[in-house]
Amino acid sequence: MRLLTLFALLLTLGLPAQAAPLDPTLKRALELAGVQLLCEQTPALLQRGMSAAQQKQLAKTFAAEPLCADLAKRVAAELPKAQLSEAVALLDSPLAKHFTEAERAVGADGGLAAYRTQLAERPPRGERLQLVQRLDKAAHTSELATLLRYEVGKTQALLALRARGENLDEKTLSEQTAVQIAPIRASSASGVEAFMLYAYRQSPSAQLAEYAELYEQPAVRAVLEESARQLPKVFAARRAQLK
Repeated sequence: MRLLTLFALLLTLGLPAQAAPLDPTLKRALELAGVQLLCEQTPALLQRGMSAAQQKQLAKTFAAEPLCADLAKRVAAELPKAQLSEAVALLDSPLAKHFTEAERAVGADGGLAAYRTQLAERPPRGERLQLVQRLDKAAHTSELATLLRYEVGKTQALLALRARGENLDEKTLSEQTAVQIAPIRASSASGVEAFMLYAYRQSPSAQLAEYAELYEQPAVRAVLEESARQLPKVFAARRAQLK
């Protein structure tokens, strides 16, 4: 979903950051599903708080275009093109466009922060919250946001270790950072819930339920599930390139 702003595309690892042209259907499916935006956010998130030398290394190794190309290549290898075409048709429907516009408006009106404070005092109706949670689960929004934040943290932790003359292999790094997953997941879910409640506050519950059902369709679910499966592999492969 586009709301990953809170919170692939086709190149082999290790090649220069000049990605080959993407299959239009694959590219559109990942754009509409929010996966493209996920990739584009990665370099800036990784470089935040790092030294100038580390930022330079991360910018090269995790450049958005080849990063997304690798993810797309992995997703495309697992999904038939007909399924991608079906996902595009669903995610490019008038219903999906309506909710996309509602999401885009959030950044323009500046009311989300105040709304989150208000939620602590006046919780949403249970039925409405359940709908939002259903949509979050179907769209894998919190899951993808959690994966991105966790993999970014793992990568920064590895570079910090190496700056001290230490190192960890991928398996040990995962074991030692696994404790971070639960709090990241809780934080992501909280942020996504608030975002959705605010963005869709003027949409009737019946329409919101229809939107959740759209993301529950097998073609859309397959694109998101495969993206979530492949994202950690993409990060691990690029961490292996860090010096």
